[in-house]
Amino acid sequence: MTSRSLNKEFGAELFFKCENFQRAGSFKIRGASHAVECLSDEQRKKGVVAHSSGNFAQAVSLAATSIGIDACIAMPSSAPKVKMDATAAYGGEIVVTEPTAEAREEMADQIVAQRGSAFLHPSNDVNVILGQGTAAMELFEEQQTLDHLVVPVGGGGLIGGSSLATHFFGQGCTTIGAEPLAVDDAYRSLQSGKIEFNETADTICDGLKTFLGDNNFPIIQKHVDQIIRVDESSIIDAMKLIWQRMKIIVEPSSAVPVAAIRCNPDLFEGKQVGIIISGGNVDLENLPF
Repeated sequence: MTSRSLNKEFGAELFFKCENFQRAGSFKIRGASHAVECLSDEQRKKGVVAHSSGNFAQAVSLAATSIGIDACIAMPSSAPKVKMDATAAYGGEIVVTEPTAEAREEMADQIVAQRGSAFLHPSNDVNVILGQGTAAMELFEEQQTLDHLVVPVGGGGLIGGSSLATHFFGQGCTTIGAEPLAVDDAYRSLQSGKIEFNETADTICDGLKTFLGDNNFPIIQKHVDQIIRVDESSIIDAMKLIWQRMKIIVEPSSAVPVAAIRCNPDLFEGKQVGIIISGGNVDLENLPF
């Protein structure tokens, strides 16, 4: 999608890859579907296990049940109700954990040990990363002259896959990450050269609270040009702007790239910029504006 009013306001040509229209409401269905398709017949018999705050939970549930295999998801108690309800509706079995990344990872490990199921990591599984990259690949098929691709950064699966797509199909395009200032572990990881973590998760972007993994971090180091951090008020303003101008529902995580562009006019002015709108699974009873 494009918006003439936003192009005029930002002084750039913006091209939105709208994954909020995907099945299960986000880009996550790409990686989940690819990873499930790569399972052996023996693995499929024992089902799959994942941990997620919502979007990957929905995607794995849908991808698994669509081919007749079981899916069990460890979800934090802080996950939006709309995402929990959708995960259950897609046929996933939900196990609720304490609202920390460590708690849901431990629970997923326990379920794998008990059932012998295949574990699908939401952002660090190689097949998931490759599946996520197809969104950017499709964007380049339609728009071959992009100068920059701006992608939200959470666990690193989307930006890892997107940066690979940019490298192979982008024809000189650079990949730029966009991250909430409150959870800027990816930014700090690129600065330090090792995977960093966050002491708090105080951001409206529930989909961007996780940290990078050992599979996607080397890809990000090699193929991501920079990561831009934005504060919470900028994210909320950008989310509201998308709703008002483009008339589409996006979740807070999807607004982070737009906030990054809006806050850095010198970098993007006069450029053709691709934006991955990561998802639209937002709790309408709990909007930030």
